[in-house]
Amino acid sequence: MKKIASYGILSSGLVFAAVVALSAPQTASASDCVAVDWGKKELTNELISVKVARETVEGGYALALTDELKTWIDENKPMLIVDTMPKEDSYDKEHIPGAVQFEFPIEELREMSADQQAAYGKLLGADKSRLIVVYCGFPKCGRSHNGAVWAKNLGYDNVVRYVGGIKAWDEASYPINRVSAR
Repeated sequence: MKKIASYGILSSGLVFAAVVALSAPQTASASDCVAVDWGKKELTNELISVKVARETVEGGYALALTDELKTWIDENKPMLIVDTMPKEDSYDKEHIPGAVQFEFPIEELREMSADQQAAYGKLLGADKSRLIVVYCGFPKCGRSHNGAVWAKNLGYDNVVRYVGGIKAWDEASYPINRVSAR
């Protein structure tokens, strides 16, 4: 199976898919994903896919696949990886090596206080063209969308959402920083 080598290509393909999705009636939402009968996997996949496509178009950021992010890490590509999960409940237990933590809510975050914006901007750094990669737990989680949107809102122009999150990273058997049991 041939892999997409550039997130730009993935982003372009996704934009096409998102345009198609956006032309359809706006019936799928994050809450719909929770209400789905999980025995119906394709309906669930469809809801999650359309949700992510719509968020990507709305947010103006790119997407990365698990293998792409792993390649960037292996190549020491200059970037900042941001884990958007809660510190104590998730990040402190497991995260992608090198990731820093900044918690975002699952629900769409339309407003952010000036203090929160300043703290996030400080974490992201002064270089607005720096590659910023945000992730959360898994595709239906909205935390990484919020992290990507707010990076864009703060003026960063090279923002990528790693949608698969820590679950896909783990499924690929890639290294994870884990707290050992005591």
